[in-house]
Amino acid sequence: MIRLLLSSAAVLGFASAAQADYVLHILHTNDFHSRIEPINAFDSSCDAETLAKDECFGGVARLKAAIDARRDAIRAEDGNVIVLDAGDQYQGSLFYTTYKGRDTVEFMNAIGYDAMSLGNHEFDDGPEGAAVLLDGAQFPVMSGNLDVSRSNVLAGKLRHTVTLEVGGEKIGLVSALAMDTPETSSPGPSVIFQDDMESLKAGVQALESEGVDKIIALTHVGYGRDLEFAAGVPGLDAIIGGHSHTLLGDMEGAAGPYPTRATGSDGAEVPVVTAYAYGKYLGELKLTFDDEGRLTAAEGAPILLDASHPEDEAIAARVAEMAKPLEELRQKQVAEIAAPLGADRTECRVRECVMGSVVADAMLARVADQGISIAIQNGGGLRASIDAGPVTMGEVYDVLPFQNTLSTFRAKGSTVLAALENGASEIEDGAGRFAQVAGLRYTIDPAAPPGSRISDVQVKAAEAWTQIDPEASYGIVTNNYLRGGGDGYAMFATEATDAYDFGPDLAEVLADWLSQQSADYAPATDGRISVK
Repeated sequence: MIRLLLSSAAVLGFASAAQADYVLHILHTNDFHSRIEPINAFDSSCDAETLAKDECFGGVARLKAAIDARRDAIRAEDGNVIVLDAGDQYQGSLFYTTYKGRDTVEFMNAIGYDAMSLGNHEFDDGPEGAAVLLDGAQFPVMSGNLDVSRSNVLAGKLRHTVTLEVGGEKIGLVSALAMDTPETSSPGPSVIFQDDMESLKAGVQALESEGVDKIIALTHVGYGRDLEFAAGVPGLDAIIGGHSHTLLGDMEGAAGPYPTRATGSDGAEVPVVTAYAYGKYLGELKLTFDDEGRLTAAEGAPILLDASHPEDEAIAARVAEMAKPLEELRQKQVAEIAAPLGADRTECRVRECVMGSVVADAMLARVADQGISIAIQNGGGLRASIDAGPVTMGEVYDVLPFQNTLSTFRAKGSTVLAALENGASEIEDGAGRFAQVAGLRYTIDPAAPPGSRISDVQVKAAEAWTQIDPEASYGIVTNNYLRGGGDGYAMFATEATDAYDFGPDLAEVLADWLSQQSADYAPATDGRISVK
């Protein structure tokens, strides 16, 4: 049985009986990104043919069944188990576009989560969008480094710490949200961000003062920052993370082991885990504590939610019901391609990728007759790949789910250079600001200091490439998010002239572009971005 302890008085009102080898199982998800229906190998919605072949993964019905099965099995052995989510349930499919979080609330409540850390994309529709989750969730939603006291829609609704009673023991949760969220989403001026590391330290101290000796960080900051937390925040027993979509385990492509054993500030090991994204995996971490509350063992593995895992029938039926209004638009075929459009985040955020080049080409083609010669698209805005063959509108929306519009403006070459440097400034972290381009080519040196990573920038004019002129004026197209200063592109907001931010939806632009290509269209990278 799990009880949520809401106050210091409640925590201090009893003493937990000491017991040796207390074992806690943590089932966890992160970065679900509205993948309510099963996904294919490209992390986009599965079509009927792929479903029939049992080649799909995840989906909220399968996730519900898998969590129920593991939770029931653990409890049947008198084990202790909690279910946590590390943020970014919102944004990524037509379900979010249509239901704006109401579906998220319904399904997370049905699954029975015990707590959730707020993700940056929960703010994609401002504080009001986040409030849909906070108002509807039947479990605590937390973020320890946010001050929402000035927000008329969020004040009093967001937890800094959470204490759960599980099997007679108090489990404390602390949390942090990525500090660049004001650049990657839209929390607005009423949400104040405080230092993430210091906020975690304060949260741990507050819990320890209430007698809690088992403390877990539930974060949405990315794997790299989580490792820094492990080394810099005393008192953490484990970190459950999200944001970077990192795959951990012993499978091909994993960035590290599950759990990753980081060295804490006191020399003890702190296990760090995360479970990729999109509901493809369910993380399971098993922690063992001695009778003094010290962590003595950590083990586990992510569970691949492939077709061998059944779906919850009631949830599957509800998903089908909610999908009916989306079906006509989603199934509309808009093109056919002879090669995949790859949008793997490990490529699109560090180098030229096929999807990045194609989207930038589509943007530029749409406005080329307006005197525009340069297109810039952030790699983080590309959310799924598309396989070869027929392309549906649903697949296009999976790639570009944010309802961004085309924005055009004029700026000096020096502004373009500053934008490219911004795009490369956090390449080591796989940040979404990386610049995919058209009408432009450049060289990047990831080993150089930020601010000096870009060289040999050339602009295409009349089929010829010429060195960019810092003082010359260029016509530029991007999405309205970047034009407004998102992802660190403040120079687009402050230095642009003749701006128009109300063009067509970027997904429609891509669909139109693909529809104009022949069936043997086989997109590929062409060297527009060179890496030293």
